[in-house]
Amino acid sequence: MIRAVITTAMCIASTFSLSSFSAVLVEKNSERTIESNTENVIEKDIEKDIEKITVEGAATANESPVGTFNSPISNLEYDPRVDLQSRNMAEAQADVTIRGGIFENTGFSVGSATLIDPQTGHYVAEMPIAPEMLSAPAILTGVDNSLYGANSSVGSVAFKWRPIQTAGSVSLGMGNNNFNMQRIHNAVSWSVGDSSQWKAGIEGEYSRSESDGTIDNGDHQFERASGRIQLLSDSSQTDLFFGYQEKFFGWPNLYTPFNVNETEDLETRLLIFNHQQQYAHQSTFEVSAYYRQQNDHYVFSRENPESFQAFHETKVKSVAASGRHGLTEKLALNYAVQFTADEIESTSLENNFTSRDYYKVSLVPEYAIALKDNEHITFRAGAAYDDTNRDDSSISLISDVVWHKINPDNSARTVNLSYSEATQVAGYTAIGGSTSSGLFRSNDTLERETSKNLELGLSLDEATWRVDSAVFYRWDNELTDWTYNFDSTSARVANPVDIETIGFEFIAITRMENADFVTSYTYLDKSEDYGDENIDASFYALNYPPHRFTLGVIWYPGEALELRVDNEWRKQEKNLLRNGDDKAFFTHITLTYAPPQVEGLELVLAVDNMWDESFEEIPGTPGRSDQLSATASYFW
Repeated sequence: MIRAVITTAMCIASTFSLSSFSAVLVEKNSERTIESNTENVIEKDIEKDIEKITVEGAATANESPVGTFNSPISNLEYDPRVDLQSRNMAEAQADVTIRGGIFENTGFSVGSATLIDPQTGHYVAEMPIAPEMLSAPAILTGVDNSLYGANSSVGSVAFKWRPIQTAGSVSLGMGNNNFNMQRIHNAVSWSVGDSSQWKAGIEGEYSRSESDGTIDNGDHQFERASGRIQLLSDSSQTDLFFGYQEKFFGWPNLYTPFNVNETEDLETRLLIFNHQQQYAHQSTFEVSAYYRQQNDHYVFSRENPESFQAFHETKVKSVAASGRHGLTEKLALNYAVQFTADEIESTSLENNFTSRDYYKVSLVPEYAIALKDNEHITFRAGAAYDDTNRDDSSISLISDVVWHKINPDNSARTVNLSYSEATQVAGYTAIGGSTSSGLFRSNDTLERETSKNLELGLSLDEATWRVDSAVFYRWDNELTDWTYNFDSTSARVANPVDIETIGFEFIAITRMENADFVTSYTYLDKSEDYGDENIDASFYALNYPPHRFTLGVIWYPGEALELRVDNEWRKQEKNLLRNGDDKAFFTHITLTYAPPQVEGLELVLAVDNMWDESFEEIPGTPGRSDQLSATASYFW
C-alpha cells in the first residue's frame, strides 16, 4: 500500500486562523472525497482495509527532496505561496521569501513561537526536526502574520506539532554525484493506565546524507537526530522536543561574487516545550518555550582558508503564547505574545552590539454577524505592539472583514478585505559589523522596518475543486537589503530601501478519478527607492519573478504505482549580477512502486531539475544541476 500525503490544499487570503485551511482526502476503494476543515487536522478512525490520505495545506505534489533526507522546508521551491532561493540545494541553505519580500522578512514558527537567528535570516530555516513530527506548513500573510508572527514583516511559515501515532520506517538511498542517504524513524503511542482519554508517546529519528554535489565544489555532509515525548488527551497536547543537526556544504560564490569556492559548517541545537489546550466554547490557547543554539563556521576560500573565515555562535531563549478566547457566541479575542532574548559571539562583528531583547503583544477582537442561514460576516480589528531594549517601539494596526457563505450543496464562498501592518528589526550581520570595510559591510544607521499590506481575497470551494485568489498592495519602509557596487571591495553592503509592491496570486486545485492537480500563477511588480545612486545591483529585494507559474500532478496509473510531478516556470526581474538567462523551467518527478508481494516496501526513483537548468536563483551564485536518486523504504 502506498503511503501518500497529497499536498493540494492551501489558503492564500488571510481568511483563516493560524491553523489555516486544511482538508482531508480519504480514499475508500477507488473513490475519493474531500472534506474541508478550518481548525486542526482531522484524524479519523478508518477500517484496516481502507487507505488514508491526509491533505494538510501544502501546495506541491512532491514532499521529499532528491539529493538528501527530508526536512521541514523540502520542496518549498515548488510551493506557489513562497519563493525559495537556494544555494547548493534547499536543505543546504534556503532563503525563503514570501510575496516579493526577502529572506529576512520571513519568520518560521513552531507552535506559538517564532524561531529567530539573530545573526542573519539565512539561518532561520535551520530546524533540526523530523517532518513526521510537524504539520504541513501554513503560509501566514497579511492579518495572520501581523497577529501571530514575530520580527517577520511580510510573512511566516508556521508549523504545528502532530499527535504521535505508532509507526516507523527505514530508508536507504543512492544516486549520481556519489549521493548516499540513510534514515530511520520510529514512533510509539500507548494509553496511560486504564484511561482511554490519555495517551503517551515517544518518537525519534536519525538521518544522514552525503554527496559530491551537482556541480564542482558543491559537496555536502548532513546529519540530524531528533526526538520528542508527548502526552495527549481529548482536549490537550504536550510535547517536549530536542533536535541536533550538523551540516557541512560548499558552493562556488556561496555569498560573494568573486569566483571563490566557499564553505559553511553549521551546528544547530533546539530544545522546545509546547502545550496546546482547548477549553470552554471555541476557546484555545498554546504555550511554547524554546532554546536554540546555532554555531557557524564560514570559510571564504576552501583552497586558502586563512584568507578569511568567521566563527559565530548565537543563543536564543524565548517564551510565547497565542490563542482565541470566546467571550460570547458573536464576540471573541484573538491574541499572541512573545518574549525573546538573544546573544551572539562572533569573530567578524565589532562586538559592541551582542545581545537584544524582543517583546511583542498582539490583541485582535473578533465580532461575527449572522446574515441568514449558513452566511455570516466577521470583523477583526486590533493592534500589535513591538519593542526591543535597543530600538524604538512600534504599534501596528491589524484589521479585516470576511464574508463567508456555505451553499446547500456544501460548496463555500469567501471574500475578505484586510489592512494590516507589521514590523521588525535588522539582524546583527546587517547592523553590528564594520561599516567601512570587510566582505559583508554593515550599516549602523538601519532603523526599524515597517510593512503595510492592503489586500482583497476570494476563495471558491467546491466538492472536487478549489480556487484561492488575492490581490495586494504592500508598502515596505526602511527595508534592509544587501546591495552591490561594482567599484566596491565588499561583497555586499546593507542598505535601507523603500519599496511598493503590487501582487496577484491565483491557485486552483482539482481532483479527477485517477489524478490530482494544483496549478498557480503569481504576478509581482515593484517600485523601489534606495536614495543612493551608487547602488548597482540588489541581491535580494529586487531578486523576484514578475511572472511565475507552477503545476503539480499526482497520478495513480495503477494500484502499485504513483507518479508525482512538480513544475515551475518563472521570468525573473533583470539583475546586473546574474549570469545567464532570466527565465527558467524546473521539473521534479518521483515514481513510486509498492510491490504487492511485500507489504510496507516502497521503491522510489526521483529526479530534480530534470532539464538541467543553470538558472542563478541568487544573482551571481551558480544554480544547481540535475540530481537523480533511487530509494528503498520499508514502513511498519
